[in-house]
Order: sequence, then structure tokens, then C-alpha cells
Amino acid sequence: MEHAKWENVTYHAMVVSEEEGAFVRSVETLSVKDLPPGDVLIRVGFSSLNWKDCLSAMGNPGVTRRYPHTPGIDASGIVAACIDGGFQKGDKVIVTGYDLGMNTAGGFAEYIRVPAGWVVKLPDGLTRKEAMMLGTAGFTAGLSIKRLLDHGVAPGSGTVLVTGATGGVGSLAVGILKKLGFTVAAVSGRDERGEYLASIGVDQVVPLAEAVDSRGKALGGKLWAGVVDAVGGDVLETAIKNTVNRGVVTCCGNVRSDDLSFSIYPFILRGVSLCGIDSATCPMEERQFVWKQLADAWKPDILELVVESLNGLDELSIQIDRMVRGERTGRSIVHFP
Repeated sequence: MEHAKWENVTYHAMVVSEEEGAFVRSVETLSVKDLPPGDVLIRVGFSSLNWKDCLSAMGNPGVTRRYPHTPGIDASGIVAACIDGGFQKGDKVIVTGYDLGMNTAGGFAEYIRVPAGWVVKLPDGLTRKEAMMLGTAGFTAGLSIKRLLDHGVAPGSGTVLVTGATGGVGSLAVGILKKLGFTVAAVSGRDERGEYLASIGVDQVVPLAEAVDSRGKALGGKLWAGVVDAVGGDVLETAIKNTVNRGVVTCCGNVRSDDLSFSIYPFILRGVSLCGIDSATCPMEERQFVWKQLADAWKPDILELVVESLNGLDELSIQIDRMVRGERTGRSIVHFP
């Protein structure tokens, strides 16, 4: 009954539709009754833009299979109704990952309805806006850094390399690492991004030409105690070759390439560990732990430098196009008043 009284409520959402083989975006008025079934109805306050949202908006079938569709893999808001005893009306909550924004109507809307098992209560020390300033990008960065720490990489171990450092995951990884006292190097393919990287605390900028090994050697220099990789391909291959004995490399993206082709010698001669990071299906216990750290000891000091606030869904559509063209740094969030 609690959900039933909401069924005729209308709300605004970004809708991606397929028209004559092209995928077009529009802002439409929808009804709560059209949302998928779920335990928790959430009034969304903030969402954020991620690369996976761009893929959904472009009709990528590996992300979204059915259209019309509302993207948005992140949302923070307030519980409007719940048929599961774990949440109460008025609770402040976060939803990231799982199927949100993929084949389940996502956070680029004023309301979402999801299973209770997808929902995290907003931890103390974090506002709903800050939660989306972090979003999946910050959560993924947090998971990556947790993996480094769990495997013994500490601030005194040496420099940590971050690839894709001008993007959302990379920028926030830099912020978290600096908060924890690490020395950070960052790969950059554009000279004009150097000022941005310096502003978020990067200690050493590695030009792309140096971050890609074209010599074909099985091992490189012992440069990195740890690596947070968000791009994949030859940049990841080179980073692995240049990691110290017992160093740790995490991988969470494939913007550059999803192929790897290199020797196993870094693993069998240096004991390097390669750890995959999957934020979408992360177990709830680990999810809650990372969000609590992000609200406290890991909370980056650079959020205002990294994040751009957008005025509504129309401006969000413009930023999707900019992200696809590679014209953006950092992150964008959208606020629903």
C-alpha cells in the first residue's frame, strides 16, 4: 500500500530512444507506476555522469539491451516508500552499480525504484551531494586503493602510478592516495592537462610516450609500488612491467583497450599481483566499508576541484557529448531540486 499511493506521481527523466537506427536523448515526464518493481522507491537528489552512462546513451548493447531507457548508474536521495523493513521513509541513501542505469531505469531521473539489496544508507560524514561527487568513480577508486592496502602497499612503499588520471576514477584515486600520504605519479597524454594534474596533487607527470613501452621487453624498470589503472591496453601492460617486486596493480577500465598481450615474467620473476576491480557487483559488506572510509579517512580534499555541478538534465546531455569526445576532466553531477 505504501508504494501504491505513489503510482500516479509524475517526474522528469532523461530518456534515450532508438529512432531509425539512431539513439536520441530527450527530457520527458514519466509516471512512478512505469518504474520497474522493487522494494525501495527513492526520490533522487543527485546523480553523476560516468562512462558507462555514455555507452548506454549511445546504444551500446553490452550495457543496455532495451530502449527507451533512462541511464544513470549512480543516485543518492531520500527513501519515499519501502516495503522492506531495512529502510524507513526519509532515510538518506546511495545506490551505485548493480543493474541501475543499465537495464533498470537509472539515476538520470527524479525517482528510481530498486531492490533493497542495492541500497546503502548514507554514512555519517557524507552529504548526498558529496556521495555523488564521488559516485561510482570514487567508489571504484576506493576499492582499488583498498586492494593496494590489503596487499601491503603503504605510503612508504614507493610511488603509486595512476592512469587515466584526468578522468573521474583517476582524479579521485589521486585525491584518496594523497589524503593517505602516498607519492603519486600520473599518466597524461595531453600537455595541457599538466596544470589540472598539479592542482589535484600529482607529484610526477608521466607523458604517454613514456607510459607505453614500444621496445617489447618482458620487464621494465622498478618504478611503481602500486598502480591504479583505469585505461587498460598497452598502458596497463607497461605499468605491470615497471612494477616493483611484490608490487600490486589494480585494473578497473578499458578506455584505451580491452586487450592485453605481454610476458608473464612480471608475475613469476617479481611476484607482481594484478587485481581486477568490479564495483558493480561488489559484496554489500565491502561496499559499506568503502563508503564509510570515503566519508571519513579517505575523503578526498579535492572534490570541489574535480567535480562540476550541472543545471538539470538538458545540460547533462551536453556533457555526455563532451565526455564522448574526450573534452572533459574530472566529474559532473546533476542536482534534482
